[in-house]
Amino acid sequence: MRVAAASTGNVPPLAAPKRYTVWNRLASSTLRQPLILSCLVFIGLITLIAIVVPLLPLQDPDAQSFVFRLKPPSGVHWLGTDRLGRDIFSRVFWSARISLFVGVGVVVLSGLAGTVLGMIGGYFSGWFSSLIMRLIDILLAFPPLILALVLVTVLGNNVFTVILAISVGALPRFTRIAQGSILSIRERGYVEAARALGATNRSIMLRHVLLNAVDPLIVISTFLIPLAIILEATLSFIGVGVTEPTPTWGNMISSGQVVLVEAPWLTLFPALAIGLTVLAFNLFGDAVRDALDPSVVDLDASRAEAPRPARTGGSQGAELNLAGEAAEPA
Repeated sequence: MRVAAASTGNVPPLAAPKRYTVWNRLASSTLRQPLILSCLVFIGLITLIAIVVPLLPLQDPDAQSFVFRLKPPSGVHWLGTDRLGRDIFSRVFWSARISLFVGVGVVVLSGLAGTVLGMIGGYFSGWFSSLIMRLIDILLAFPPLILALVLVTVLGNNVFTVILAISVGALPRFTRIAQGSILSIRERGYVEAARALGATNRSIMLRHVLLNAVDPLIVISTFLIPLAIILEATLSFIGVGVTEPTPTWGNMISSGQVVLVEAPWLTLFPALAIGLTVLAFNLFGDAVRDALDPSVVDLDASRAEAPRPARTGGSQGAELNLAGEAAEPA
Protein backbone atom coordinates (compact mmCIF):
# COMPACT_ATOMS: atom_id res chain seq x y z
CA MET A 1 0.00 0.00 0.00
CA ARG A 2 1.33 3.40 -0.97
CA VAL A 3 0.89 6.35 1.37
CA ALA A 4 1.27 9.98 0.22
CA ALA A 5 3.75 11.65 2.55
CA ALA A 6 2.56 15.10 3.64
CA SER A 7 5.45 17.52 3.53
CA THR A 8 5.05 20.66 5.59
CA GLY A 9 8.40 22.38 5.30
CA ASN A 10 8.86 22.78 1.59
CA VAL A 11 5.35 23.50 0.33
CA PRO A 12 5.59 26.34 -2.20
CA PRO A 13 3.19 29.26 -1.79
CA LEU A 14 0.08 29.20 -3.92
CA ALA A 15 0.52 31.13 -7.15
CA ALA A 16 -1.49 34.30 -7.54
CA PRO A 17 -4.40 33.84 -9.96
CA LYS A 18 -3.74 35.19 -13.40
CA ARG A 19 -5.70 38.33 -14.11
CA TYR A 20 -7.84 37.69 -17.16
CA THR A 21 -8.70 41.05 -18.69
CA VAL A 22 -11.06 41.58 -21.61
CA TRP A 23 -8.49 43.18 -23.88
CA ASN A 24 -5.91 40.50 -23.10
CA ARG A 25 -8.45 37.88 -24.11
CA LEU A 26 -9.29 39.78 -27.31
CA ALA A 27 -5.61 40.07 -28.20
CA SER A 28 -4.87 36.42 -27.45
CA SER A 29 -7.92 35.18 -29.38
CA THR A 30 -7.00 37.40 -32.32
CA LEU A 31 -3.46 36.06 -32.41
CA ARG A 32 -4.71 32.46 -32.19
CA GLN A 33 -7.15 32.84 -35.09
CA PRO A 34 -5.51 33.71 -38.42
CA LEU A 35 -8.87 34.70 -39.94
CA ILE A 36 -9.61 37.32 -37.26
CA LEU A 37 -6.03 38.58 -37.47
CA SER A 38 -6.37 38.91 -41.24
CA CYS A 39 -9.59 40.88 -40.77
CA LEU A 40 -7.91 43.22 -38.31
CA VAL A 41 -4.99 43.75 -40.69
CA PHE A 42 -7.40 44.44 -43.56
CA ILE A 43 -9.36 46.96 -41.46
CA GLY A 44 -6.14 48.71 -40.49
CA LEU A 45 -4.96 48.74 -44.11
CA ILE A 46 -8.21 50.12 -45.52
CA THR A 47 -8.33 52.74 -42.76
CA LEU A 48 -4.76 53.80 -43.52
CA ILE A 49 -5.58 54.04 -47.22
CA ALA A 50 -8.64 56.18 -46.49
CA ILE A 51 -6.52 58.58 -44.42
CA VAL A 52 -3.50 58.96 -46.72
CA VAL A 53 -5.19 58.52 -50.11
CA PRO A 54 -4.55 62.19 -51.09
CA LEU A 55 -0.83 61.55 -50.63
CA LEU A 56 -0.70 58.35 -52.69
CA PRO A 57 0.66 58.50 -56.26
CA LEU A 58 -2.70 57.70 -57.85
CA GLN A 59 -4.24 59.00 -61.01
CA ASP A 60 -6.85 61.72 -60.76
CA PRO A 61 -10.14 59.90 -59.99
CA ASP A 62 -12.11 62.54 -61.92
CA ALA A 63 -9.82 62.79 -64.98
CA GLN A 64 -11.79 61.78 -68.08
CA SER A 65 -10.34 60.36 -71.30
CA PHE A 66 -12.46 59.03 -74.13
CA VAL A 67 -9.34 57.46 -75.62
CA PHE A 68 -9.14 55.05 -72.64
CA ARG A 69 -12.89 54.51 -72.37
CA LEU A 70 -13.91 51.04 -71.02
CA LYS A 71 -10.37 49.69 -71.09
CA PRO A 72 -9.84 46.35 -69.30
CA PRO A 73 -7.28 46.00 -66.49
CA SER A 74 -3.76 46.61 -67.75
CA GLY A 75 -0.37 47.90 -66.68
CA VAL A 76 -1.52 51.51 -67.14
CA HIS A 77 -4.92 51.12 -65.46
CA TRP A 78 -4.63 48.25 -62.99
CA LEU A 79 -8.39 47.79 -62.55
CA GLY A 80 -9.48 49.18 -65.92
CA THR A 81 -11.44 52.34 -66.74
CA ASP A 82 -15.12 53.30 -66.71
CA ARG A 83 -17.39 54.74 -69.40
CA LEU A 84 -15.72 58.17 -69.10
CA GLY A 85 -12.18 56.82 -69.09
CA ARG A 86 -11.64 57.34 -65.37
CA ASP A 87 -9.24 55.05 -63.52
CA ILE A 88 -11.12 52.43 -61.47
CA PHE A 89 -8.18 51.70 -59.16
CA SER A 90 -7.97 55.33 -58.08
CA ARG A 91 -11.73 55.65 -57.68
CA VAL A 92 -11.96 52.49 -55.52
CA PHE A 93 -9.33 53.91 -53.16
CA TRP A 94 -11.04 57.31 -52.96
CA SER A 95 -14.38 55.59 -52.34
CA ALA A 96 -12.92 53.87 -49.27
CA ARG A 97 -12.40 57.32 -47.79
CA ILE A 98 -16.09 58.20 -48.21
CA SER A 99 -17.38 54.84 -46.97
CA LEU A 100 -15.29 54.76 -43.80
CA PHE A 101 -16.03 58.41 -43.10
CA VAL A 102 -19.75 57.66 -43.30
CA GLY A 103 -19.42 54.51 -41.17
CA VAL A 104 -17.42 56.15 -38.39
CA GLY A 105 -19.52 59.32 -38.53
CA VAL A 106 -22.74 57.34 -38.11
CA VAL A 107 -21.37 55.44 -35.11
CA VAL A 108 -20.07 58.59 -33.42
CA LEU A 109 -23.23 60.64 -34.00
CA SER A 110 -25.80 57.96 -33.21
CA GLY A 111 -23.63 56.53 -30.42
CA LEU A 112 -23.34 59.82 -28.53
CA ALA A 113 -27.00 60.74 -28.94
CA GLY A 114 -28.24 57.21 -28.25
CA THR A 115 -26.09 56.81 -25.14
CA VAL A 116 -27.31 60.10 -23.67
CA LEU A 117 -30.96 59.26 -24.38
CA GLY A 118 -30.50 55.72 -23.06
CA MET A 119 -28.93 57.00 -19.85
CA ILE A 120 -31.83 59.38 -19.30
CA GLY A 121 -34.42 56.71 -20.07
CA GLY A 122 -32.69 54.03 -18.01
CA TYR A 123 -31.49 55.90 -14.93
CA PHE A 124 -34.38 58.29 -14.32
CA SER A 125 -38.06 57.51 -14.03
CA GLY A 126 -40.86 59.87 -14.93
CA TRP A 127 -42.82 61.27 -17.82
CA PHE A 128 -39.80 62.73 -19.61
CA SER A 129 -37.87 59.47 -19.78
CA SER A 130 -41.06 57.64 -20.79
CA LEU A 131 -41.63 60.19 -23.57
CA ILE A 132 -38.09 59.65 -24.87
CA MET A 133 -38.49 55.89 -25.02
CA ARG A 134 -41.88 56.13 -26.76
CA LEU A 135 -40.32 58.35 -29.44
CA ILE A 136 -37.56 55.76 -29.82
CA ASP A 137 -40.23 53.08 -30.25
CA ILE A 138 -41.77 55.14 -33.05
CA LEU A 139 -38.39 55.32 -34.83
CA LEU A 140 -38.00 51.56 -34.43
CA ALA A 141 -41.18 51.08 -36.46
CA PHE A 142 -39.44 52.43 -39.58
CA PRO A 143 -36.83 50.36 -41.46
CA PRO A 144 -33.46 52.19 -41.45
CA LEU A 145 -33.21 52.23 -45.25
CA ILE A 146 -36.69 53.74 -45.72
CA LEU A 147 -36.04 56.32 -43.00
CA ALA A 148 -32.67 57.26 -44.52
CA LEU A 149 -34.23 57.45 -48.00
CA VAL A 150 -36.90 59.89 -46.83
CA LEU A 151 -34.47 62.11 -44.91
CA VAL A 152 -31.92 62.28 -47.73
CA THR A 153 -34.68 63.15 -50.21
CA VAL A 154 -35.88 66.00 -47.97
CA LEU A 155 -32.48 67.32 -46.80
CA GLY A 156 -30.48 66.84 -50.00
CA ASN A 157 -27.86 64.32 -51.07
CA ASN A 158 -24.37 64.96 -49.76
CA VAL A 159 -22.03 63.21 -47.36
CA PHE A 160 -23.22 64.99 -44.22
CA THR A 161 -26.93 64.51 -44.87
CA VAL A 162 -26.29 60.84 -45.60
CA ILE A 163 -24.50 60.50 -42.23
CA LEU A 164 -27.39 62.28 -40.47
CA ALA A 165 -30.03 60.18 -42.20
CA ILE A 166 -28.36 56.85 -41.41
CA SER A 167 -27.66 58.00 -37.83
CA VAL A 168 -31.37 58.60 -37.22
CA GLY A 169 -32.06 55.00 -38.22
CA ALA A 170 -29.26 53.69 -35.97
CA LEU A 171 -30.22 55.87 -33.00
CA PRO A 172 -32.95 53.55 -31.58
CA ARG A 173 -30.56 50.60 -31.39
CA PHE A 174 -27.98 52.51 -29.38
CA THR A 175 -30.69 53.97 -27.14
CA ARG A 176 -32.35 50.63 -26.40
CA ILE A 177 -29.07 48.85 -25.65
CA ALA A 178 -27.87 51.69 -23.41
CA GLN A 179 -31.20 51.79 -21.57
CA GLY A 180 -31.28 48.03 -21.03
CA SER A 181 -27.74 47.98 -19.64
CA ILE A 182 -28.34 50.95 -17.34
CA LEU A 183 -31.61 49.52 -16.02
CA SER A 184 -29.72 46.44 -14.80
CA ILE A 185 -26.81 48.45 -13.37
CA ARG A 186 -28.62 51.21 -11.49
CA GLU A 187 -29.95 48.80 -8.82
CA ARG A 188 -26.63 47.15 -8.02
CA GLY A 189 -24.94 47.45 -4.67
CA TYR A 190 -22.11 49.78 -5.62
CA VAL A 191 -24.57 52.26 -7.16
CA GLU A 192 -26.70 52.19 -4.00
CA ALA A 193 -23.57 52.67 -1.89
CA ALA A 194 -22.48 55.67 -3.95
CA ARG A 195 -25.95 57.15 -3.65
CA ALA A 196 -25.94 56.58 0.13
CA LEU A 197 -22.58 58.34 0.42
CA GLY A 198 -24.08 61.45 -1.15
CA ALA A 199 -22.77 61.19 -4.72
CA THR A 200 -24.64 63.27 -7.26
CA ASN A 201 -26.62 61.71 -10.09
CA ARG A 202 -24.12 63.06 -12.60
CA SER A 203 -21.21 61.47 -10.76
CA ILE A 204 -23.01 58.14 -10.41
CA MET A 205 -24.02 58.07 -14.07
CA LEU A 206 -20.55 58.88 -15.38
CA ARG A 207 -18.32 57.01 -12.91
CA HIS A 208 -20.38 53.98 -11.95
CA VAL A 209 -23.14 53.41 -14.50
CA LEU A 210 -21.73 54.43 -17.87
CA LEU A 211 -18.34 52.78 -17.40
CA ASN A 212 -20.01 49.46 -16.63
CA ALA A 213 -22.46 49.75 -19.54
CA VAL A 214 -19.90 50.54 -22.24
CA ASP A 215 -19.18 46.93 -23.30
CA PRO A 216 -22.41 46.30 -25.27
CA LEU A 217 -22.09 49.76 -26.84
CA ILE A 218 -18.64 48.84 -28.15
CA VAL A 219 -20.01 45.62 -29.59
CA ILE A 220 -22.88 47.29 -31.44
CA SER A 221 -20.48 49.93 -32.77
CA THR A 222 -18.43 47.27 -34.54
CA PHE A 223 -21.58 45.99 -36.25
CA LEU A 224 -23.05 49.39 -37.13
CA ILE A 225 -20.00 50.49 -39.14
CA PRO A 226 -20.51 47.82 -41.86
CA LEU A 227 -24.28 48.43 -41.74
CA ALA A 228 -23.70 52.14 -42.38
CA ILE A 229 -21.33 51.30 -45.25
CA ILE A 230 -24.00 49.09 -46.86
CA LEU A 231 -26.72 51.72 -46.41
CA GLU A 232 -24.52 54.45 -47.90
CA ALA A 233 -23.69 52.23 -50.88
CA THR A 234 -27.40 51.42 -51.32
CA LEU A 235 -28.41 55.09 -51.27
CA SER A 236 -25.66 55.95 -53.76
CA PHE A 237 -26.65 53.01 -55.96
CA ILE A 238 -30.24 54.20 -56.32
CA GLY A 239 -29.08 57.77 -56.93
CA VAL A 240 -30.14 59.55 -53.72
CA GLY A 241 -26.91 59.27 -51.74
CA VAL A 242 -23.51 60.71 -52.59
CA THR A 243 -23.66 61.36 -56.33
CA GLU A 244 -21.17 61.93 -59.13
CA PRO A 245 -18.50 63.16 -59.53
CA THR A 246 -17.65 62.13 -55.94
CA PRO A 247 -16.60 58.47 -56.18
CA THR A 248 -18.31 55.98 -53.90
CA TRP A 249 -18.58 52.23 -54.16
CA GLY A 250 -22.35 52.49 -54.56
CA ASN A 251 -22.43 54.91 -57.48
CA MET A 252 -19.56 53.02 -59.15
CA ILE A 253 -21.68 49.85 -59.13
CA SER A 254 -24.67 51.83 -60.37
CA SER A 255 -22.63 53.24 -63.24
CA GLY A 256 -21.21 49.83 -64.14
CA GLN A 257 -24.50 47.95 -64.30
CA VAL A 258 -25.31 49.60 -67.63
CA VAL A 259 -22.31 47.90 -69.29
CA LEU A 260 -22.16 44.85 -67.03
CA VAL A 261 -21.72 42.37 -69.90
CA GLU A 262 -19.31 44.54 -71.87
CA ALA A 263 -17.15 45.71 -68.94
CA PRO A 264 -17.79 43.61 -65.79
CA TRP A 265 -14.77 45.09 -63.99
CA LEU A 266 -16.71 48.32 -63.42
CA THR A 267 -19.02 46.46 -61.03
CA LEU A 268 -16.76 43.66 -59.84
CA PHE A 269 -14.05 45.64 -58.06
CA PRO A 270 -16.23 48.09 -56.06
CA ALA A 271 -18.56 45.22 -55.13
CA LEU A 272 -15.56 43.19 -53.99
CA ALA A 273 -14.35 46.14 -51.92
CA ILE A 274 -17.73 46.42 -50.19
CA GLY A 275 -17.92 42.69 -49.53
CA LEU A 276 -14.42 42.37 -48.07
CA THR A 277 -14.79 45.48 -45.90
CA VAL A 278 -18.17 44.46 -44.48
CA LEU A 279 -17.01 40.87 -43.92
CA ALA A 280 -13.87 42.04 -42.10
CA PHE A 281 -15.83 44.32 -39.77
CA ASN A 282 -18.45 41.64 -39.06
CA LEU A 283 -15.90 38.95 -38.22
CA PHE A 284 -13.94 41.33 -36.03
CA GLY A 285 -17.20 42.38 -34.36
CA ASP A 286 -17.88 38.72 -33.53
CA ALA A 287 -14.46 38.49 -31.88
CA VAL A 288 -15.11 41.66 -29.86
CA ARG A 289 -18.52 40.36 -28.79
CA ASP A 290 -17.01 37.07 -27.60
CA ALA A 291 -14.29 38.93 -25.69
CA LEU A 292 -16.77 41.25 -23.98
CA ASP A 293 -19.24 38.49 -23.11
CA PRO A 294 -18.98 38.10 -19.31
CA SER A 295 -20.05 34.45 -19.36
CA VAL A 296 -17.36 33.53 -21.87
CA VAL A 297 -14.71 35.55 -20.04
CA ASP A 298 -15.59 34.00 -16.67
CA LEU A 299 -15.61 30.49 -18.13
CA ASP A 300 -12.24 30.91 -19.81
CA ALA A 301 -10.78 32.55 -16.71
CA SER A 302 -11.92 29.68 -14.51
CA ARG A 303 -10.43 27.21 -16.94
CA ALA A 304 -7.16 29.11 -17.03
CA GLU A 305 -6.94 29.30 -13.22
CA ALA A 306 -8.10 25.75 -12.46
CA PRO A 307 -5.26 23.39 -11.41
CA ARG A 308 -4.48 20.59 -13.79
CA PRO A 309 -5.16 17.09 -12.42
CA ALA A 310 -2.11 14.96 -11.76
CA ARG A 311 -1.42 12.18 -14.22
CA THR A 312 -1.60 8.69 -12.90
CA GLY A 313 0.18 5.81 -14.49
CA GLY A 314 -1.97 3.01 -13.07
CA SER A 315 -0.41 0.71 -10.51
CA GLN A 316 3.08 1.68 -11.65
CA GLY A 317 2.60 5.48 -11.31
CA ALA A 318 4.23 7.33 -8.43
CA GLU A 319 1.88 9.23 -6.11
CA LEU A 320 2.47 12.96 -5.54
CA ASN A 321 2.49 14.73 -2.23
CA LEU A 322 1.48 18.35 -1.55
CA ALA A 323 4.90 19.63 -2.58
CA GLY A 324 4.57 18.04 -6.01
CA GLU A 325 7.24 15.42 -5.24
CA ALA A 326 7.00 11.72 -5.74
CA ALA A 327 5.98 9.94 -2.55
CA GLU A 328 8.15 7.11 -1.32
CA PRO A 329 6.49 3.76 -0.94
CA ALA A 330 5.62 2.77 2.60
